[in-house]
Amino acid sequence: MVFKFLEEEATADIAFSAENSSLNGLFEDCAKALFETMVDTSLVKQKRQKKLSLNAESIEQLLFKFLQELVYLKDVEYTVYSGFKVKVDEKQNSLEAVMKGEPIDQTKHGFREDVKAVTLHLFEVKKQGNKWTAKVLVDV
Repeated sequence: MVFKFLEEEATADIAFSAENSSLNGLFEDCAKALFETMVDTSLVKQKRQKKLSLNAESIEQLLFKFLQELVYLKDVEYTVYSGFKVKVDEKQNSLEAVMKGEPIDQTKHGFREDVKAVTLHLFEVKKQGNKWTAKVLVDV
């Protein structure tokens, strides 16, 4: 598992952290953790593909914006994702992402928690040595 849930840091919300040697991998791991909060992603077939381009003022804001966009897409397009390929341009604070998933099927996916939003509380992205880390709290 490339992420872990931080139950002691959350009250009515859910927190997770991720660690990866690459920034691209960190964004992918956070996206996986976000959807794993909602469904068992091993049951989500990669039938539908969605491309996304974003930019922000900082890498931290870029991850926040990316995760918020994924929650928005889940709500508006009624789709959950299990596959992520993210290319982050650290100098431009931008990303190109391809997500793969399928429409939500309550009988198949068995929703765990419905993430309503990503919060700024406890939110952080850091580079420590040769590893990137993130901490995320989501409102359910």
